[in-house]
Amino acid sequence: MDNINIYNSITRKKEEFLPLKEGHVSMYVCGPTVYGHAHLGHARCAVTFDIIHRYFRFLGYKVKLVRNYTDVGHLEFDADSGDDKIQKKAQQEQVDPLEIVQKYINSYRSDMDALNILPPAVEPQATTYILEQINIISKIIDQGFGYVVNGSVYFDVVKYNEKYKYCVLSGRRIDDLLHETRDLNHQWEKKNSCDFALWKKADQNHIMHWGSPWSEGYPGWHTECVAIAQKLLGETIDIHGGGIDLQFPHHEAEIAQAYAINEKPLANFWVHNNLVNIGDKKMSKSLNNFITLQDLFYNDDNILGSTFDPMVLKFLFLQTHYRSTLSISKEALLAAQKGYCKLLNAYNSLLRINSVEGHAHDEEFESRVKMLFDKCFEALADDFNTPTVLSNIFEIVNIINDLESQKINLANIGVNSFEYLKTNFINIYEHILGFRPRTHSREEGIILGLYNNAKREMDYKTVDFIRQELKKEGKRIADFQTFSVLKYDL
Repeated sequence: MDNINIYNSITRKKEEFLPLKEGHVSMYVCGPTVYGHAHLGHARCAVTFDIIHRYFRFLGYKVKLVRNYTDVGHLEFDADSGDDKIQKKAQQEQVDPLEIVQKYINSYRSDMDALNILPPAVEPQATTYILEQINIISKIIDQGFGYVVNGSVYFDVVKYNEKYKYCVLSGRRIDDLLHETRDLNHQWEKKNSCDFALWKKADQNHIMHWGSPWSEGYPGWHTECVAIAQKLLGETIDIHGGGIDLQFPHHEAEIAQAYAINEKPLANFWVHNNLVNIGDKKMSKSLNNFITLQDLFYNDDNILGSTFDPMVLKFLFLQTHYRSTLSISKEALLAAQKGYCKLLNAYNSLLRINSVEGHAHDEEFESRVKMLFDKCFEALADDFNTPTVLSNIFEIVNIINDLESQKINLANIGVNSFEYLKTNFINIYEHILGFRPRTHSREEGIILGLYNNAKREMDYKTVDFIRQELKKEGKRIADFQTFSVLKYDL
């Protein structure tokens, strides 16, 4: 198998990936807290680790990917303060918390399917691993790193830091954490301001709670991933991933808990994708520039003023390295749409071209194509460098276009060279980058033409009629928006 170099967030350098078990990859990715529809940040994380998942599978590894759903214990301010996010949403909508959980799990899965994300091997919910979390907390207390106050349990960061080192991932200073002054609920219970909750005693208004040796309560947010990962993947796993915003406090707390129990690392590689900005500003509900995938894919009234195909969003993500900040705007998505259309049209052209039997052989053509594909695979092995992959793939797109227009004579290059090109292009397009393989019929083109004409004429009655008719068939207008409108526009 190819040598793969991955940037390890905990060592801050690229390292050669050596699996714990030959031919296998164990990978845990932090999933969403299911109290709302998935947003662009969730999508970038999903696409990033889907590429990693697909690439390892392509190389022949057996990948066991676990992605959790947080459905309890994640408080409003991520610091043991405020209401449980699930419970607060349930109270707002006046439904049972389990209804909220199921609603947004279904929504998330729908969005992941739209993005053509491979499903994980297991998708556990935190509430199904309460016993395992209680066992983890008990072990932490037994090791002297957990303490009980009024039925709640906290992790003693200072005591842990005296023996090991806290903040090995984020690089923060323990002294700075200790001097942070924050007026938060139950902060007075903690020995140190930077201690984090392992178990919270439930008050009389808290709906979701379970029995434990310390109180009737619920686990803190940071314990679930340790309990689930170790239960399903082992004490130490190959790769733990998530968004860079989870490095502190979430992943830092995970690392400390796992090491406190058995002095073993939770993961050999920590991999983080960077943030998404809207324009030049961080995406945030408080800035009113927040956009969900549901809105981007289906709602023309979103803050960008247009819907976009999920594959266009994926294409935009892959144009930027996963460790770099990504800015999203309508202009960037429109440019990505043009790029993806070229890629999709080349894919469809390749499927239409029939190889020519014979003994022709063009060494120059074969060498050129092989060099471009070699660059693609070298880029993938170098920390999953998808921008470089796309750059070289578009050189191959030009070759495909020349083959279809007969600027390059298919009869002269040889069947083996053509089949090599076709096989590798499809492998990268479908199986590694994860673009959805599809072609579009003339009928679909006509529908899109009618829809676009109606929008230009502000004939919203026709626009709504087309949407409703497509909905009856389980389709949506966004499904048609990446093919060449010019061929069918009326």
